[in-house]
Amino acid sequence: MDMGMLSEGLTQVLIPAAALVGIGFALLQWLMVSKVRVSSDSVANNGYNDGLIEEGEEEEEAVDNLDVSIKCAEIQNAISLGATSFLFTEYKYLSIFVGVFGAVIFLFLGSVKGFSIKSEPCTYNPGNMCKPALANAVFSTIAFLLGALTSTLSGFLGMKIATYANARTTLEARKGVGKAFITAFRSGAVMGFLLAANGLLVLYISINLFKLYYGDDWEGLYESITGYGLGGSSMALFGRVGGGIYTKAADVGADLVGKVERNIPEDDPRNPAVIADNVGDNVGDIAGMGSDLFGSYAESSCAALFVASISSFGITHDYAAMSYPLIISSMGIVVCLITTLFATYLFEIKNVSEIEPSFIRQLLISTVLMTAGIAMVSFFALPSEFTLYNFGTDKTVKNWHLFFCVAIGLWAGLVIGYTTEYYTSNAYSPVQDVADSCRTGAATNVIFGLALGYKSVIIPIFSIAVAIYVSFSLASMYGIAMAALGMLSTIATGLAIDAYGPICDNAGGIAEMAGMSHKIRERTDALDAAGNTTAAIGKGFAIGSAALVSLALFGAFVSRAGINSVDVLTPKVFIGLIVGAMLPYWFSAMTMKSVGSAALKMVEEVRRQFNTIPGLMEGTAKPDYATCVKISTDASLREMIPPGALVVLTPLVAGTFFGVETLAGVLAGSLVSGVQVAISASNTGGAWDNAKKYIEAGFSEHAKSLGPKGSDAHKAAFIGDTIGDPLKDTSGPSLNILIKLMAVESLVFAPFFAKHGGILFKIL
Repeated sequence: MDMGMLSEGLTQVLIPAAALVGIGFALLQWLMVSKVRVSSDSVANNGYNDGLIEEGEEEEEAVDNLDVSIKCAEIQNAISLGATSFLFTEYKYLSIFVGVFGAVIFLFLGSVKGFSIKSEPCTYNPGNMCKPALANAVFSTIAFLLGALTSTLSGFLGMKIATYANARTTLEARKGVGKAFITAFRSGAVMGFLLAANGLLVLYISINLFKLYYGDDWEGLYESITGYGLGGSSMALFGRVGGGIYTKAADVGADLVGKVERNIPEDDPRNPAVIADNVGDNVGDIAGMGSDLFGSYAESSCAALFVASISSFGITHDYAAMSYPLIISSMGIVVCLITTLFATYLFEIKNVSEIEPSFIRQLLISTVLMTAGIAMVSFFALPSEFTLYNFGTDKTVKNWHLFFCVAIGLWAGLVIGYTTEYYTSNAYSPVQDVADSCRTGAATNVIFGLALGYKSVIIPIFSIAVAIYVSFSLASMYGIAMAALGMLSTIATGLAIDAYGPICDNAGGIAEMAGMSHKIRERTDALDAAGNTTAAIGKGFAIGSAALVSLALFGAFVSRAGINSVDVLTPKVFIGLIVGAMLPYWFSAMTMKSVGSAALKMVEEVRRQFNTIPGLMEGTAKPDYATCVKISTDASLREMIPPGALVVLTPLVAGTFFGVETLAGVLAGSLVSGVQVAISASNTGGAWDNAKKYIEAGFSEHAKSLGPKGSDAHKAAFIGDTIGDPLKDTSGPSLNILIKLMAVESLVFAPFFAKHGGILFKIL
């Protein structure tokens, strides 16, 4: 069988080089953002080392004086300290989980062959000898720990960058919306490139280190490396759920008392929950989202590598072809770098109406450039013809087949992004119709919002279905895994667009708390409204890729567990299918109730402070921010455990007690059900949020007829926004991790389930 044109030596150079270029570009963007700070001495006497005060700049608003700038630095410092404190506390608890679960992985996998240290016949190539099962247990555990560490690092770095940039974005808004946009977007790019590059680099180094032991046993090597994806998604689950509960408890609590009962503006410094609200944007929408997309990237890469290792790539030891998923990710970093230059250098944002088109243009540019990059990689890295493992048979595939698999995943992602933007942006009729429904009260607003969410599922599902059919027809499960990776190949741009939203949200809060002029707040609100749409687009990408990743992992699990076919008419499979379809609803119920319980405590505390602290409403006394931060922290850490345990324990219980066939049904059911619920929840919440902002902004005659703030229509829109908050920021985004994590966990434990699973059915 022929080899690709790319040599092993050149492949070994190109992958880490692309990762290092990504890290270097991220640092360059960070340096450019850091230029916003001019004097640290100006605030040194106030105890803050992160000075943000502009000197020598001609400002549009004379009211934004030195005192206001100092106040921005103080608020940013409080938000950064709160976010850092929460994440350290969360990671302290999660380190216990990582240690315990790592031990479970070692014990379960080691027991498959009785902790034997003897070499075994290979599973897929019995004529060869592979490393012992104990080695798989050890290296899967190490890979799990590396994945968990990288996921944690991705989330933490994202949070630090966001809290570093929020006040800088506020200060730049004094010079115009274009300057603020560039600062927020560059900050998001720092996170995007660091995450993509770090994920690629750690995976590349892990593979090469594991290879020192495994040698020619590529089957064992890439089976053990799947633990990397499991570690990434485990941290992402708790990060998304914990951060989501934190941010929405504070947000709902602050809004219900502050905006509804006390009729004070959003992010008013008199509101005791305002700091907790802004902290929540960073720990949920930034740190949680970073860990989430890292988990998707790690799992899609691991699924593709595992399937390839048991195909002709692994048998012939064609390193360049085997590394095809990593080369695609490397090309993605280069393409996203070029795309970022379009946003920051070639096209200048001059007014609010240009923000969303700029993001959509970036998605299109990155997709077109990446399509050309995929063609190049497919031609040079892959043999002209090869075979892939296809459930016990060999499927002959050509290199251009793989090009279409990756490309259709990439373009399906673009369709999902455009569809999400259409249904969640207030520039289009769906959100405007939701806003218009507020004329008759909150009930019609809720009805229209739910209908919008359900309808928004249609096009993404058809896109995913087409991608699945084409990629599976061309290259079996490997094709689906590569389609998922294609959707995530432009992850650096996607993350930059996604992280932009929470940064602008914080910037608006800081402007309000610092007492900046109404004009500055209008600019930050406009940036934030675009950010709501970009965040929804990011969630759409995450959910769509999760569907493809989960299906690829499902196929890998079925192969590894030795299942020839999954027959839904078999009772063992059907009971798993119907239970799996129920899990997203159970999980959503737990997370929604957790937000409700935490918000209830927050509301009671904010009411208590308004009623008992003299001068708080008049602005002569300071609220007790720390107590509200503690309520959100305690609630999120406590409430994230039950839904997390549900997801982590389900595959272990189903596989151990009911066997691999029932577990296959559970995975299929959760995948089919979870994707629908996640998309509708995320888009419904995003639409309600932007319907409220559409009325508040009053940019059109229609919007003015519904407003202004405080009108009956605005109050109805606010109720919808409050209901939608936990849908779009807690339950919806967490569901894609549910289906991914259960699939990758099942793959990692597949040898144990195949050997010892189905205890109850064996007894009966």
